[in-house]
Amino acid sequence: MKSFDERLHHLITEALQEDVGDGDHSTLSSIPADRMGKSVLKIKQDGVLAGMDVAEKIFQFKESGIVFTAFKKDGDIVSNGEKAFEVEASVHNILTCERLVLNCMQRMSGIATLTHRYTEKLKGYHTRLLDTRKTTPNFRLLEKEAVCIGGGVNHRFGLYDMIMLKDNHIDYCGGIEQAIDAAYAYTQKLKHPLKIEVETRTLEDVKKVCDTAKGKVFRIMLDNFTPEKISEALQMINGEFETEASGGINLETIEAYAATGVDYVSVGGLIHQAQSIDLSLKASME
Repeated sequence: MKSFDERLHHLITEALQEDVGDGDHSTLSSIPADRMGKSVLKIKQDGVLAGMDVAEKIFQFKESGIVFTAFKKDGDIVSNGEKAFEVEASVHNILTCERLVLNCMQRMSGIATLTHRYTEKLKGYHTRLLDTRKTTPNFRLLEKEAVCIGGGVNHRFGLYDMIMLKDNHIDYCGGIEQAIDAAYAYTQKLKHPLKIEVETRTLEDVKKVCDTAKGKVFRIMLDNFTPEKISEALQMINGEFETEASGGINLETIEAYAATGVDYVSVGGLIHQAQSIDLSLKASME
């Protein structure tokens, strides 16, 4: 498994190749190659800031000697009119990296801001907030990082780091017991066995898991259960498994789910419904 920095390096490489192609001709045509300059990231909308470390690494990608002065840090609550950082580097580097920095930080800050709104609703409750795999292809690394910055918890990163038996797996396999048994047998052949989570759609499914899956499954997902049904399920489970509520949970309903005592709630909308925060990178002519 590659480290975060290794995966970020790959993301930056591919993103700059997509944007720059055979050259940033606007900059090449108008700015001398040896010109140095400063630029300031200005915050134009209230929210939770995310992507500061990413921005610095983007500017350092082709120019290790930049001077990056941070006025804020990831996770800070920021307001319109504030400054996040100043970067001193070659003007070519600043202009070529400008859009990638803004795209990453605006998207990440939007996700961190929405995640923070959800986690504020969970204050005082045992329940923690999970993200999902409902992410933008090839940008998952930074979207999930933004969830953490906003106070949430990452679920699995991909299909490879845990086993999650969803409704389609169960239906194709012929039933919930069959799917669990097959998955457990599979994990025992691996060098590093993976944890198994199973989705349940009814209280009957929950009972089957409780009766047959102790020692095999570590978490039960309660999918599209009402808070009342969650409470019934938790009585059955009696602390024998971790629990996750999922399906249509939003800012208006999350507290009702947390009040049941469920361990986790997962919300795909943390990422796919987040709105980017307005930021701008402006030349400093001081």
